[in-house]
Amino acid sequence: MSNADQGPVNVGSVLFYRQLEPFTVEDHGSLGVSLTPNPYAFLAGTYAVPITADEFQFAAVSYPIIFAAQSKAPLALMGPYPGVNVFIADDGAMDPDAYVPAYVRRYPFLPVAVEGPRDPLGGHGRMLLCIDRAATTISDRPEIPFFENGQHSQYTKDAVESCNKFEELARRTREFLRLLEEHDLFEPMQLTAPRANPDGTEAPPQKVSDCLRVYEEKLNALPNDVYIKLRDIGIPGLVYAHLLSLSLWPKLLSRYARRKAEAPFG
Repeated sequence: MSNADQGPVNVGSVLFYRQLEPFTVEDHGSLGVSLTPNPYAFLAGTYAVPITADEFQFAAVSYPIIFAAQSKAPLALMGPYPGVNVFIADDGAMDPDAYVPAYVRRYPFLPVAVEGPRDPLGGHGRMLLCIDRAATTISDRPEIPFFENGQHSQYTKDAVESCNKFEELARRTREFLRLLEEHDLFEPMQLTAPRANPDGTEAPPQKVSDCLRVYEEKLNALPNDVYIKLRDIGIPGLVYAHLLSLSLWPKLLSRYARRKAEAPFG
């Protein structure tokens, strides 16, 4: 992964990242990170986080996993509504029992595609390592430096390795999604929340969001030879982790209700 190429960078709008810069010793050699008791405070206000297929088994014990209606990207729901994250406390502390997605762990670093040929699964041949200069943990008086004697510190080496691993996870996720689409296994799903009439009687549920899920019946109805091929590469296990995670949606709503009830009036 290059970190010296200053050529065109394909950035666009990327969740969490506000001021992306190519990561270089010239620009960031004196910087590093300051330790904080709440390193994931930046998640506050983020209700859906991208996850990779390899993470389903871990994320499914904490969050409902859905697929975005348009992009079909898998998302871990950390809150029921935009702007709400029920796993981040008011002081920025994250629920210690909740899984931290790889997309979150790699922040503030980000590998960004530079101009070049795509691979068959939609990836890019060359990546430019960037960093979000607006990250609040970055400091010019760091406790952990990015560079030591002009070379990547161990912290940075670990961060680069994490980014490289994430790109491989993302590639495998693209293949997973391709197979789901190839066999027409997605179906629309509507997330709803219960509500009551002013007199306390039950009202029709409130629509929260449109998304996608995997159609279990279609998966089970695939021809045996097709199902076996998918089984041999672990697809059914990923699908069932996703489907089981959907049972956490009511618990997510309950977390939100408790937080609202505990919020001070004002």
